[in-house]
Amino acid sequence: MIKIGMMLGDRYEILEKIGTGGMSDVYKAKDHKLNRPVAVKVLKQEFSENANFVSKFRAEAQAAAGMMHPNIVNVYDVGEEGGTQYIVMELVEGITLKKYIEKKSRLSVKEATSIAIQVSMGIEAAHNNHIIHRDIKPQNIMISKDGKVKVTDFGIAKAVSSNTITSNVMGSVHYTSPEQARGGYSDEKSDIYSLGITFFEMLTGRVPFNGETTVAIAIKHIQEPMPSPRNYVGDVPISVEQIVLKCTQKSPDRRYQNMQELIDDLKRSLMTPDIDFVKLGDPDEEATTRTISEDELDEVKNRVRVREEYEDEYSVRVNKDASERSRGERTSSKKSRSSSGSGNKGKNKNGSQSKKKGSGKRPDYIDDKRNQKGSSSSKNNKISNKGDRITTIMAVIAAIIIGLVIIAIVGRAFGIFDFNKSKGEGDTVAVTDITNAVSQDTGAITESQVAVPEVIGMSYAEAVATLNKEGLEVEKAEVASDTVTKGNVVDQVPAAGVVIERNSTVILSVSTGASASKVHVPNLIGLDPMDATALLIENGLQAGAIEETTNPDENLTGKICYQSYTENSAVDAGTIIDMKLSIGVGTVTYSYIGNIESPAVEDGDYSSGTEATVILTTTEGVELKRETTSNFPVSMNISGIADSSSGIVSIIYKVTIPGSTTTDENGNVIDIPSIMEERAITRTVDFTKE
Repeated sequence: MIKIGMMLGDRYEILEKIGTGGMSDVYKAKDHKLNRPVAVKVLKQEFSENANFVSKFRAEAQAAAGMMHPNIVNVYDVGEEGGTQYIVMELVEGITLKKYIEKKSRLSVKEATSIAIQVSMGIEAAHNNHIIHRDIKPQNIMISKDGKVKVTDFGIAKAVSSNTITSNVMGSVHYTSPEQARGGYSDEKSDIYSLGITFFEMLTGRVPFNGETTVAIAIKHIQEPMPSPRNYVGDVPISVEQIVLKCTQKSPDRRYQNMQELIDDLKRSLMTPDIDFVKLGDPDEEATTRTISEDELDEVKNRVRVREEYEDEYSVRVNKDASERSRGERTSSKKSRSSSGSGNKGKNKNGSQSKKKGSGKRPDYIDDKRNQKGSSSSKNNKISNKGDRITTIMAVIAAIIIGLVIIAIVGRAFGIFDFNKSKGEGDTVAVTDITNAVSQDTGAITESQVAVPEVIGMSYAEAVATLNKEGLEVEKAEVASDTVTKGNVVDQVPAAGVVIERNSTVILSVSTGASASKVHVPNLIGLDPMDATALLIENGLQAGAIEETTNPDENLTGKICYQSYTENSAVDAGTIIDMKLSIGVGTVTYSYIGNIESPAVEDGDYSSGTEATVILTTTEGVELKRETTSNFPVSMNISGIADSSSGIVSIIYKVTIPGSTTTDENGNVIDIPSIMEERAITRTVDFTKE
């Protein structure tokens, strides 16, 4: 059980609870090792006790931890404490995009497009690391206090969807792709569909498909035409409308094929929103909408009904009371329809009594004609069951074939099989000499040896996990690459298939991306924060901190009034540009709290207890305080200091010059009396902005 003040992993101190969700609680914590605030997501008990889920959850979270991007809530660590599973993440102070939309009703086209660009860049980074989110929605997108957009929960949705019945199904189904609704294969283009729905909601303040049940909403994603955001907001530009519609095509092949294509169109739309440049495929019935088949309806119904009506030891039942009420209403409705019929009184077309087992539990989204099918429905179920058996048999056959292929490949790599030719006595094999690293024994591999796996092209985190699993250590070397995605492996030494001793080191060359090129900083002065951020992204730069300040120009109130690099400065691509936001005309005030030490720090002639005058002034010469004292240090606490961020401390004091004797030219002894000499020292101090 997590308690405030406890330590996790001898490193993370729990400070306060800041949120809760269907599967976890989130706490603010302090990382004592790196001295920074973090967020710790702690799995709830029912999930932590599911070993299968925990295994997949940790694997997905560890993969996500290999990503670092400014538009992703980065995962720092994954751990376990006393049976409790937790993830350590970047702490983002702000609100979810969902709450932001609710707060503003709907977003302006510019703001929505700017947010979509940043979300797309975060998703692109994940896709480049072979991670698909599978649950893109406004609830999983954060808007920080300084205007940065960050996507959270990467990799976690996969573990959840494959192992548990989640309590947030109703929230996610509004953004699910048609292929996910059918329960089919989902890939990068599923994330693009969900982002399109999210973009639609930012523009209109509503989701495109709604319904009383999750099944009803899922079916709409599959077969109903996607409405245009212009149906609800007439001033949505043509390019923005087309981007939304292309993202949300029913067929994945008609959507954007990757995030870069989408980002390019979003950036162009930001600059020229009224130009119709988005390329959509020629519409046809398959690409736009089609009637869902009986089998597909059964599949969708069964998938969602299982989610809503059944609960095992690892799952959360969804809307139990509502489901009970809904079943009661449907029973009542059926009785009403039966009594008002043409004398059949609950009988089907054949006149037989309709007492099909479980018919009282059928959802109300299935029409009356389907409820009356009786034997026809039973026939469909038999066909469906037969199809399931065939599918299972085919899957087993495919698994056997894949297994044989893998055995053949591994056997060939280890020298067990040779499919090229039979070696005669005169045949020779050239073996590359890799000193101190590689065993060149061409015989059988011993238990202390291993064939190096192929990791080129993998993300660094995935490659490390693959090599560590085989008992190999990793040394990282960074190289620039114009062809390999940043963070992925460019080369490995030893090469794949070479047999080496376990615990040996494999050197991985990891891409740092293309060689940095210079870009010019745009003028941000006078722009609102979102427009400034979008312009920086457009120019290949990153938005840094946005600090609030006052500015004498009232026209800049609510606008950017300062940028850390001047306009047209040539900087490396990706440079972070900090900005200041004017909060209005006003005087900036400062304060000074400090202790003034004795002059003896600088002057050894000063005697403790000697009276001195301490004067504090601004650097512009305005006197703030004067005090005469013989006791040091002198404490000062001054606030409301205007128009100056630093000051000068002057200390005026006297020292006694001891008397002495000397002899004049005639040999007479002359006494020189002691004297008091006035001296002064100065020190510079910094003030604190109030």
